[in-house]
Amino acid sequence: MKKHKVIFLPYNKEIIVEDGANLLHAALEAGVHINASCGGEGVCGKCRVLIEQGEVEGGKALKLGQKDFDRGYRQACLSHVKSDLSVRIPTESTIDAGVLNILTVPRQTAHDQKIDLNAIKEGGMFVLPVEKKYLELPIPSAQDNISDITRIINELKLKHGEHQLEVDFPVFQKVPNILRKQDFKVTVTLARPVNEGNKTRIINVQPGKRSNYNYAIAIDVGTTTIYGQLVDLSTGAAIAQHGDFNGQISYGEDVISRIIYAEKPVGLKKLHDVVIKTINNIIERIVKRAKIKSDDISAVTLAGNTTMTQLLLKINPWSIRRAPYIPTFTFYPSVRAVNLGLKVGDHVPALVFPNVSSYVGGDIVAGVIGSGMYRSDELTLFMDIGTNAEIVIGNKDWLICAACSAGPAFEGGGIEHGMRAAKGAIEDFSIDPISLEPMNITIGHVRPKGICGSGLITIVATLFEMGVIDHGGKFNRELKSPRLRENNGVYEYVLARAEATQIDRDVVLTELDIENFIRAKGAMYAGCITLLKEVGLDIQQLDRIILAGGFGEHVDLEKAMAVGLLPETDPEKVVFMGNGSLTGARMCLLSNRIRKDVIEVTKKMTNFELSETSSYMDNYIASLFLPCTDLNLFPRLKARLDARSALQKGP
Repeated sequence: MKKHKVIFLPYNKEIIVEDGANLLHAALEAGVHINASCGGEGVCGKCRVLIEQGEVEGGKALKLGQKDFDRGYRQACLSHVKSDLSVRIPTESTIDAGVLNILTVPRQTAHDQKIDLNAIKEGGMFVLPVEKKYLELPIPSAQDNISDITRIINELKLKHGEHQLEVDFPVFQKVPNILRKQDFKVTVTLARPVNEGNKTRIINVQPGKRSNYNYAIAIDVGTTTIYGQLVDLSTGAAIAQHGDFNGQISYGEDVISRIIYAEKPVGLKKLHDVVIKTINNIIERIVKRAKIKSDDISAVTLAGNTTMTQLLLKINPWSIRRAPYIPTFTFYPSVRAVNLGLKVGDHVPALVFPNVSSYVGGDIVAGVIGSGMYRSDELTLFMDIGTNAEIVIGNKDWLICAACSAGPAFEGGGIEHGMRAAKGAIEDFSIDPISLEPMNITIGHVRPKGICGSGLITIVATLFEMGVIDHGGKFNRELKSPRLRENNGVYEYVLARAEATQIDRDVVLTELDIENFIRAKGAMYAGCITLLKEVGLDIQQLDRIILAGGFGEHVDLEKAMAVGLLPETDPEKVVFMGNGSLTGARMCLLSNRIRKDVIEVTKKMTNFELSETSSYMDNYIASLFLPCTDLNLFPRLKARLDARSALQKGP
């Protein structure tokens, strides 16, 4: 078959493909990322590329207008290679790695509260699951000729009071050489059992004194990003951390797209391999940054949603998206990290956080652990905001949870100029009440190229409170401004004109964008209200609301309430937690008691399938307005709207 050379610019990456090859797949094979929120179905319009030289077949869809098509733009997922090509990836179609740095910098507000790990440590919760003991063993002689393993066990009993020990088989294989490297001076790594009655395992032996070099790695396996922390087990401190985009993004930006891809031939293997590669790159970075020996890593914990966990374990998640939506496992057996493909010592155990249901995963269990809500008397609502919003309500006596599919709007999907929180994304916004001229504040204070999730909330809230859009999310047709216009039958507001942007077109917010946003925020609000009603509570009875995740930490709280993303409540009750999944994963590295709590918490969490809860749809329909159908539930917003209305009417 005929072959063609494809060059991807500005990266200058080349690949040889067969005639008719899909351009998006060619980019994947070349290691070039092109945004494709819909997984290559042609409906999101995010994979715009410019064909500078050569010929492709197809590539035009409703998301790509005739003007752009005539200039050489195509949608990569719908384009097929018909000759040698030079393909330029526009700014808006690429990943900006700066988003990782932005998301790791917490938004400083009056309501920020951080989980105090030291307070938990002082409470006696920290009994290390993996410890190191330094031994100076008696050197064998004709009078003392017991075996190497027995010599180690006897010394652990005599000097450290260790009993009920068992030895992992790889230790048998390495002991003869290790003991004799430094005259029987060795460091032994012990893995403590979670449950009483089980034996402590000897999992590693190192030559010399390495007891002060005991480290572990906590990993948050997110759908979009993966974060890792290197933890010093002697102090509990995180001494290095790094984040990177989950390599699976190129195969779909949401879990459903990836489940579908996993069902294709070799799809599961590819998704497993790329997530392991991402994690290994993170481990390599943080080990190098901390200047430690990889052999001193003693344990790994991994927390992710149910789909990410099954892909990590190379378990096909196809049943998660089909009724009755059952995962393969909820509790995962102990596994060696090397058996997953992680590049650590062959002795390192990996704890994989259990999940509650198909859509309430180990990341949420870890967040609940990290927040401490399961040990508190306070009635708490915990929410992790993303493509799926997971909600947990309760305290030390009971916990209920649910997941609602908000869609990708808060991560840029389904929004004409939506993007992640990277440099050039509009994150703050205000509008002149007379001229309707905007003031856009972008991340990095550069020209805009799109709208991030927190910016979308602020823009919609501001336009609503200023009367530019109504309760249904429709633009006020009576307002006269060059910023408001009709384009192909759809009304839109021009945030930035082409000459003032980083891209070659206007950045706009359309009524379709607002409609998608309202559906997303409505799902979250309805999920909160439904769970509260199911247990006979209202929002005012809660003592605390915890917003987890990098996105939640960057949300303007007042604006989020104004659009009905969150129920209106006292802002002082709201805690921005940050990456709760990573916090919980780190805590489990430091305490066997907390590892036991993980099991108990998972069993305690009662899951509500919102689709099977009769009141959810009623609450959802009521939420498809700004902020919802009953404005009396938002008294502070109502007061502001009434004041604006009175001001407009005049004396």
